[in-house]
Amino acid sequence: MATDGEEPVDLLDSFRQFFALERDVLVLSLSMLAFSLAFQMTGRYVPEYLRVLGASASVIGLYGSVGNLISAVYPYPGGAISDRIGSRLALTAFAVLATLGFGLWYLASIVGDVAVGPLQVPAWGLVFVGLFLAQAWKSFGLGATFAIVKQAVPPQRLAMGFASTEMFRRIGFLFGPLLAAGLLALTPTFSGGFQSILLAAIAFSLVATVAQHVLYDASEDSLGKSFEGVGQVLADLRSMPAPLLPLLVADTLVRFANGMVYVFFVIVVTDFLSVGFSGFGLSLRPDAFFGVLLGVEMVVAILSMAPVSKLAEYAGLKPAVALGFSVYALFPLALIFAPADQWLVIALFAYSGLRFAGLPAHKALIVGPAEADAGGRVTGTYYLVRNTVVIPSAALGGWLYGSEWALGIAGRTIRAGPQLAFLTASAVGLLGVAYFIAFGEEFDAYD
Repeated sequence: MATDGEEPVDLLDSFRQFFALERDVLVLSLSMLAFSLAFQMTGRYVPEYLRVLGASASVIGLYGSVGNLISAVYPYPGGAISDRIGSRLALTAFAVLATLGFGLWYLASIVGDVAVGPLQVPAWGLVFVGLFLAQAWKSFGLGATFAIVKQAVPPQRLAMGFASTEMFRRIGFLFGPLLAAGLLALTPTFSGGFQSILLAAIAFSLVATVAQHVLYDASEDSLGKSFEGVGQVLADLRSMPAPLLPLLVADTLVRFANGMVYVFFVIVVTDFLSVGFSGFGLSLRPDAFFGVLLGVEMVVAILSMAPVSKLAEYAGLKPAVALGFSVYALFPLALIFAPADQWLVIALFAYSGLRFAGLPAHKALIVGPAEADAGGRVTGTYYLVRNTVVIPSAALGGWLYGSEWALGIAGRTIRAGPQLAFLTASAVGLLGVAYFIAFGEEFDAYD
């Protein structure tokens, strides 16, 4: 029971806030749900897809770094393009590109290696090309989303406001992997199952593309000024609120650590641990089991996000953010040294879901210090810096994961490979956690 002056935690509050939004935001949110389903059905399995197509660990790591590059580069010009041509046209264009990207992924295993003159382009090369297209919608409009919440929600409710938008996006994160697991369980091989998954993703993205183009009300769109060049980016960097700097440093370290090993989570489950599931009348291969693990992770994320955000209104944002950072840092270490026990691996992915619990508070801590009309630009600048620094993380992790060299230190031999890659990632992440605890600042509205 709530005490005087306190509101009980209401998990349905996010849904009520969602249906109170204006029509164009509703349409955008539903499109986010559809594309989240498509991305989560496919994206976490692409590293395994690359491995099956013959890519090495270094190539898989490079794929992760290219994804990081796109995440860093796309949001800023994406916002500028939207300002110039209007949200409706921009949404449609980016959605079409994403759909084409899923199509190229589908063709990769069908076309196989391709000869281009004297060069032999491997099948996995088409996956790289598709990545540049598939990420178009996902990386679009990041700053605008933050700015909308900033304008609509009072400062002391920012964490709950972001929890509302995150809740619906995470529904795709929950059901996407579960749908993928079901399709994989119905097919005898991973390749055949992933082809079915890609066809389903194409269908989701096509429906979302048509729906958002038809239903989005563009009458309120305004066309802004053109991008002013690198000088504009530098000016935005100089104007970033000072309280964000410790958060940015810590967040960058934590995300660099996660980026080193993120693309290898599926391979650790399917190949390194090679752990499947047997029980309740079910028997799942490791690849299908991975989809269930992602579902477990997201159930914990959804259930914990609103309560932790509510607690942040009383205890402050910093503890909630520190919780999320610590899970990011410790999970790689726990996973790589875990025995191949299905129940322990399930428990670990449930623990991993807690990293999302601090995400609404993290977003509130980013946008909170910004001026009322500068939330989008501050957010875009923050993510531009963070995502740019994180770009090489996956390539470094892939090099460590696939290397076979050994190093003698203090009479002990340390060998490169999966365990060293994941151990190094956790060490970098813990450095970020320690830095944030020592120097991170609280948002004034929560003091």
